[in-house]
Amino acid sequence: MALTLTSLATLQGADFDEIIDVRSPAEYAEDHVPGAVSLPVLSNAERAEVGTVYVQDSPFRARKMGAAMVARNAARHLETHLAGKGGGYRPLVYCWRGGQRSGSFTGILQQVGWRADVLKGGYQSYRRLVQSALYEAVFPCPVLLLDGDTGSGKTDLLNLLPQEGFQVIDLEGLAHHRGSLLGAYADAQPAQKGFESELAAAITALDPARPVVVEAESSKVGRINLPPTIWQAMKSAPRLVLSVPRAARARYLMRSYDDLLARPEDLAARLEPFRKLHGHAQVDDWQQMVTEQAFEPLADSLMAVHYDPLYRRNRKAKPGAALDLALSETALDPTEITRTARQVADALRSLSR
Repeated sequence: MALTLTSLATLQGADFDEIIDVRSPAEYAEDHVPGAVSLPVLSNAERAEVGTVYVQDSPFRARKMGAAMVARNAARHLETHLAGKGGGYRPLVYCWRGGQRSGSFTGILQQVGWRADVLKGGYQSYRRLVQSALYEAVFPCPVLLLDGDTGSGKTDLLNLLPQEGFQVIDLEGLAHHRGSLLGAYADAQPAQKGFESELAAAITALDPARPVVVEAESSKVGRINLPPTIWQAMKSAPRLVLSVPRAARARYLMRSYDDLLARPEDLAARLEPFRKLHGHAQVDDWQQMVTEQAFEPLADSLMAVHYDPLYRRNRKAKPGAALDLALSETALDPTEITRTARQVADALRSLSR
């Protein structure tokens, strides 16, 4: 049996115990069906070796080599990841095109007695649906933007809104980046395709009859580009603009950037690109604050000199209706932020009427 994908919702609603990606680890790392497990039937080196023999020597010899490698790797997966699966186990298997790699592995699983199916067209058929959803389709439901200057707690508040009955998409969470020049985490962002898979899955799961709340972003989050389907919807969406005293925002940034503050050398290096924008004297002053570990004054100065003017200029260029919400000095404190989320939810309901 082969599953034919007609939409991403077909995949989300399919009745499989597990989705197995049998492509090489490098292919899986770049992108994969969300939730799929990696059980490669060819390693990165084996895939390269088989491909070289196919092109430079003999397709027959390459297929024979590949079959032996697939058999060895399949045996290892049967003895490890699949060892505890019961008789009713039903996996969906895919490779790049739905051809030899997934067909061979699926055949082995079926010989065991499992109800294994292959994804027709493999990863490529899935990727075409992702591209259609993000580059061709119209966004499926109304969008509300959560806006505000740096340090306004937007991401934390966004992720509390489901408790208030809202559906949300956390673009910074999907992109694994806080969205500013200083916003990278120590580990890398996902590949663009990997981000798009997660975003497409999140969009597919939305209820079209209800608005979705998204944090106001530029068209890039770190090095990730926002696809046109969501970016076009965001550009004209109504926005709730949070206004928080700068001192409270500086305290919040101390908590939310604690990982970066623990690596002062990294922080100092990330300040270097600001020299083109604000000059050597200003950046030297900021780096002295890093040396002295005066992180709260540093956050305050970065907002006053760079981030607040930048955000306000960008906000003026946005066409969507806006509603301002002034928050208290303590609104972002850990003991208060749940109450603040209720305030934000009430304001968003007013904005969406």
